[in-house]
Amino acid sequence: MPLKPSQIRDILDAKREQFNAFDRQTWQFLQQYQAALAELMKLPPVKLETMLDDFPFEVGARSLEPFDGASNGVLPCNLVWQSREQSLNWVRDRLIGISTFAVDGSQIYPGKDLSIPVALVQIGWFENPHLPSGSYNKDIALDVMTPGELQVGSSGEPADRQVNLRRFQMETERLIQYIQEHPNSDDCLVFFDGSLVGTFADAFDRDLRQKYLDCFLNLLRASERCRVPLVGYVDTTYARDLTVMLQKLFKLPEVASIHDAQLINPFMEWGDRTPLFLCQRFGILSDYQEQRDKIAFTYLKTTREGYPTRVEMPLWMYEAGLLDRVMDWVRGEVIIGSGYPYVIETADQTAVLQAEDRQVFFRILQDWAEAAQLNLRFSRKMVSKVRRR
Repeated sequence: MPLKPSQIRDILDAKREQFNAFDRQTWQFLQQYQAALAELMKLPPVKLETMLDDFPFEVGARSLEPFDGASNGVLPCNLVWQSREQSLNWVRDRLIGISTFAVDGSQIYPGKDLSIPVALVQIGWFENPHLPSGSYNKDIALDVMTPGELQVGSSGEPADRQVNLRRFQMETERLIQYIQEHPNSDDCLVFFDGSLVGTFADAFDRDLRQKYLDCFLNLLRASERCRVPLVGYVDTTYARDLTVMLQKLFKLPEVASIHDAQLINPFMEWGDRTPLFLCQRFGILSDYQEQRDKIAFTYLKTTREGYPTRVEMPLWMYEAGLLDRVMDWVRGEVIIGSGYPYVIETADQTAVLQAEDRQVFFRILQDWAEAAQLNLRFSRKMVSKVRRR
């Protein structure tokens, strides 16, 4: 039966006070953290480092960029336009001749419709050189995963996890390939759709965790070695690195419901960002070897409404003086995409597998299995669908 809206509303009304109590408590703690953030901005760099040195373990973050000009942890960009055309003119001044590149992926998981487990992984990429001609480059690559690669029937990870890993490997390999094809380029920017700190992999067993770790390390090392700018773009982030640093320094109560973007959002206008910080998170980052202390982050306000985005980058970019230029490139992509980087959005559209793609894949698989005299059986439901399309 469908949901009964009246019952949902009755339950919400009955539990309204629980929601209100949570909001009140969170608001009180949030005010404490915001007051601590204001105090942090006043600390001389030497004193801040001395205070952080008192914590031998996780401190969340360390400052990289001076706090001069930062009010409540925010560096204003003071970009205001009267029309979209004006903003696009600003973008053209910054991005003309600058190539932006992104990769995304999609997959068809193994299911019960086939007697033999098989999966399809597809990645798509998009490069925009931002030339007056409007030229661009986009394409796809795919892989078919066999039962052995899916580790079905063994003591390995579930099949879906192997599919997700293969997609991640293909995405990072394509990014690395692009980086290697453009060494020492000061006119391109590579977008990684997500965080460069793979905290999610901490939930996996040692072998799977290591495979993700290898992907991150290979990507970071390629960017540093080839001197090609790379940013990790996290549109919706619940990271707590700044929050943890404030909690440690000012002995605040630990509140898991407060995160960095929530903390700084009230003080930000479109285009504003925080000073750059070094990520000092506990967990998988401790196994990043020489990259352990080389991932920096800032928060960038990319929409009028909603929390800021987290933008990460290798430390070498800051040391090379690329920070301001790259942040303007990111702002430009966000303007083109009306709140989300156009290059990532287009890579996603290029990679996505639709319902009809699934049917095409199974039809090709069925024809191939018959020609190869492979004992591959489809469910009656799947056979019916394939024949009807």
